[in-house]
Amino acid sequence: MSQSGERRLAAILITDVVGYSRMISADEDGTLRRLRALRREVVDPRIAAARGRIVKSTGDGVLVEFSSPVRAVACAVAIQRAAAAYNAGLPEGQAMHMRIGINLGDVIAEPDGDLYGDGVNVAARLEPLAESGGLCISRSVHDQVRDRLPYRFEDKGKLELKNIARPVGVFALSAAAIQDLAEPAAEDEPATLPRGPVVATAIPIARQRRLARVAIPAVVAAVALAWWSLPWSVRAPSNQVSGDATIAVRTGLPAKPVPGLSLVVLPFSNLSNDPEQEFFADGLTEDLTTDLSHLSGSFVIARNTAFTYKSKTVDLRQLGRDLGVSYALEGSVRRVGERIVLNAQLISTETGAHLWADRFEGERSRLGELQFEFLARLARSLDVQLIQAESLRSLRERPDNPDAADLAMRGWAALNRPRSPANTAEAREYFERALAIDPSAPHAKVGLARALAQQVNTRASPDMEADTRRADELARQALALLSSDGMAHYTLGEVLRAQKRFDEALNESKIAIEYNPNLTIAYAVAGLNNLYAGRALDLFPFVEKAIRLSPLDPAMSIWEYWIGHAHAHLAHWEESIAWNRRSVSHAPYWAAYIDLAAAYAWTDRMDEARDAVENVLKLMPGYTVKKWANADWSRNPTFLAEYQRIVDGLRKAGLPEE
Repeated sequence: MSQSGERRLAAILITDVVGYSRMISADEDGTLRRLRALRREVVDPRIAAARGRIVKSTGDGVLVEFSSPVRAVACAVAIQRAAAAYNAGLPEGQAMHMRIGINLGDVIAEPDGDLYGDGVNVAARLEPLAESGGLCISRSVHDQVRDRLPYRFEDKGKLELKNIARPVGVFALSAAAIQDLAEPAAEDEPATLPRGPVVATAIPIARQRRLARVAIPAVVAAVALAWWSLPWSVRAPSNQVSGDATIAVRTGLPAKPVPGLSLVVLPFSNLSNDPEQEFFADGLTEDLTTDLSHLSGSFVIARNTAFTYKSKTVDLRQLGRDLGVSYALEGSVRRVGERIVLNAQLISTETGAHLWADRFEGERSRLGELQFEFLARLARSLDVQLIQAESLRSLRERPDNPDAADLAMRGWAALNRPRSPANTAEAREYFERALAIDPSAPHAKVGLARALAQQVNTRASPDMEADTRRADELARQALALLSSDGMAHYTLGEVLRAQKRFDEALNESKIAIEYNPNLTIAYAVAGLNNLYAGRALDLFPFVEKAIRLSPLDPAMSIWEYWIGHAHAHLAHWEESIAWNRRSVSHAPYWAAYIDLAAAYAWTDRMDEARDAVENVLKLMPGYTVKKWANADWSRNPTFLAEYQRIVDGLRKAGLPEE
């Protein structure tokens, strides 16, 4: 077997017909005919519907690859239900009952399409354990589907499987249980945010969430009107955008249906060469993205991914397929004398048709306020029912001093660049200068608090105690003025994370998401706070939501590392390897190599473990086991017990002790 193939994480499904050898010996021609019919009428159509890839036939069975364990399990249930109906009309001696085994693990994909590796081997060993008409899955699959599919598997415990080096957690679903269930929906997934009350520090969330009719920016209202006024044949085309070929799915997430009102706000073009207007164009893009995310049932791609298309020629149809959106909003800003001219248009990513367009003008002399006035003037033309009674315009307040406003905008531009110590320090300097001019500027206070907390949480602060204290003061001062600002709540959450108050930090992230459903960093950090609070399994839905909203985010390698790190905490070593390999394929992140070293060591792949250690030391010269052990990310007992496994893995991998 060649080892030159590509490694990847995959859900592997293997089927087998019960008693096939006996049937062949009794009636070869009839058995082969029934097997072909079973494949044609039952098995293959359901694999195709679930978007599985048939790797090969194994006589009376098939080996199938899925990108999603949810799809694999739902497909298996659908096959067994259909097979029961198929067998109902056959004599018992001719009925073709199947067993199915499913595993999620690392596989080696050969150039000819064949698959090898533990991911396949474990699935092959699980299949014989299933009862006739039922299925068995590994713990790695069960962890991914238990909250997403309505099936109650029986826990068989950890079992020793032939030629598998370690015991495997096994879960079974009986034939009777399968037939008692409703037909599964393979693409259904639970809402990302847990339900239940969220208690705000400043304002009760019940009041924050009440419904009211409010005037919104006319661009937002016009988009909604354009959408709802379109004929259904246009709104729901037969070739509607699918969620199965998106960048998020190619990243490793399960496929998911795309909501009807799904769109991206592309960066508004600055058609003049005035740098101030560049900031204004970027700010307009961000505000429209936030506003549109409040429309009920909408799915709006986040700012960081949208800005990867800035100043590029975009194929809107390909963009729709990549991001899983049906519509794109684009526009431009141009100076004509002392006036600013804004153009905006809504386009179908399926047909390229322009569905709505308009043009607006305003005085240049008040550039810092123009965006607010532009949106507020148009708000009177339409209104819609939105969650959140407070006007969204409160999110757009700017410092009165134009010089301070400009400096604050430059600070936010620095924070929005890929995270690095230099960019955070630059942002901090701009916010300090803005507050020196206007000490009451609330958005500059939020920005400085975020920069300070970011320096503390990344261990780049020159004085962590003083910076944490000052960030706390600034964040709370800003929230007193901007109680409805999602970024202000997120920033307070980051301060609380620096103070290791993880449950309170998680609460602030949830409030931030309530006010700004498009704030991807709040989703991602909410997951991280769960990890630090000893709930590693609860990291996944939050970080996965961030990836869906911003699949081209500059922070993607960090988010992939966080998923891999949560798997390492749970001792899901193969999954940790897969996600951390994805992380370092985007950027050589040292912490991802830490997890790779430990995971490879725990799975007895010592050559790869030593390679990972070498990469750690290239990126962090002089790094030791002691430094990792004493990093003090969290003091939660569950976190520390899980973290110790990674420490022990680093020792096994050969990282220097001190």
